[in-house]
Amino acid sequence: ARSADERTAAMVEINCETDFVAREQGFRAFAQAVADCALRAQPASLAALGETRLPAGESIEERRRALVAKIGENISVRRFTVLASPEHLGAYVHGTRIGALVAMRGGAASLAYDLAMHVAASNPRYLTQAQVPADVMAKEREILTQQAQGEGKPPEIVARMVEGRLRKALGEITLAGQPFVKDLDVTIEKLLKGAKAEVVAFERFEVGAGIEKRQDGTDATVRH
Repeated sequence: ARSADERTAAMVEINCETDFVAREQGFRAFAQAVADCALRAQPASLAALGETRLPAGESIEERRRALVAKIGENISVRRFTVLASPEHLGAYVHGTRIGALVAMRGGAASLAYDLAMHVAASNPRYLTQAQVPADVMAKEREILTQQAQGEGKPPEIVARMVEGRLRKALGEITLAGQPFVKDLDVTIEKLLKGAKAEVVAFERFEVGAGIEKRQDGTDATVRH
């Protein structure tokens, strides 16, 4: 769901048990209604979103329960996000399983869309290397050091190898360091510089990400 000025958007993940229900019109209408409510109310939590009233007067949670009773399959509103942009906001949905939002300052709206498509395809974890947490950096450095030492190189060579491999690894998990999906010879950082643009924030949802199946077949949410 997007605002009238196209600078704010809401994205939701709603889970069901089968692909059949995911294609059902009632389920899709419910998903759109939840996204519209998230955009309008911008609630502070998932619980608050569930209490938000739909235009017909019922809450999202009441509508969800009614839909479960009608379809006979469990449906859950798992997460949502609302992203506001100072200028351009790119949105891209790949099928019904992956969605991405990119807030960008400068450049053109078409670039924001392309970057949302890139985020959906390449799944960056962070915006820039500066945003990579220190513990993630330390763990990656430790792993790379052990690998390099196992190759029997002198300490000074090991140090250079680790730094080079660390830069490559960080480039793979940061949006700025990734090669642009539409031109692999250009990194996102260079693309933005050439367009005089800046990505302020991005969000990416993939249905089921972080959920594992227990041995009894039920879903378990893995918290990171």
